[in-house]
Amino acid sequence: MGYVTAVPHPRSEAPGPARAGRLSLAVALLSGALGAAVALLATRQQWSEGTATVAGGAFPLTAKGSDVTGVPAALAIVGLAALVAVFAVRRAGRFAVAALLALSGAGIIAAALLGASDSSALDEQAAQASGDTSASVDTLSHTAWPYVAVVGGVLILLAGLLALRYGRLWPAMSGRYERGGTPQPRRKAPAVDPDRPEDLWKALDRGEDPTGA
Repeated sequence: MGYVTAVPHPRSEAPGPARAGRLSLAVALLSGALGAAVALLATRQQWSEGTATVAGGAFPLTAKGSDVTGVPAALAIVGLAALVAVFAVRRAGRFAVAALLALSGAGIIAAALLGASDSSALDEQAAQASGDTSASVDTLSHTAWPYVAVVGGVLILLAGLLALRYGRLWPAMSGRYERGGTPQPRRKAPAVDPDRPEDLWKALDRGEDPTGA
């Protein structure tokens, strides 16, 4: 009695690498763009507040994220540019850009965590308000916005790690090249009929020699 070996249909086999590439691409694009937007938004919000003693009274002081540190906003723009550049390069270039994307996210995290307890921006405002260069801020407090910037950095870092791991499976910009990687052939100029004056004029407009000399 013979046995029949069941052969799986090609369509029934899950295309693992291709599916992983598409999924990781979608997650990286979403997390990278969202992370940059969150980080930029957070740097425009109030990070800290306090008071300074001026003429015997309390003078309120506030500092935005951009007053505390400009690193998160700058790295958010760098990360967004790196996310786009990932698709314009291949192989080693893609790995380098993906690493830059991941480092941008890590830099945002570090800068935001340091800024969450920084008082230098308010100390400078207190010195200006009181006219005393040694003055410092009183009753210092911080908001949750620095940690929102940390979340943005984590999202950008995630996009960079996905690009490092799965970037080789992602498509790249083809430019003037075809999918096979070969340049597209140039179109040949139409043949010029010497008996047709309009063909002669068109050839001259194209910068060609209609006489074929």
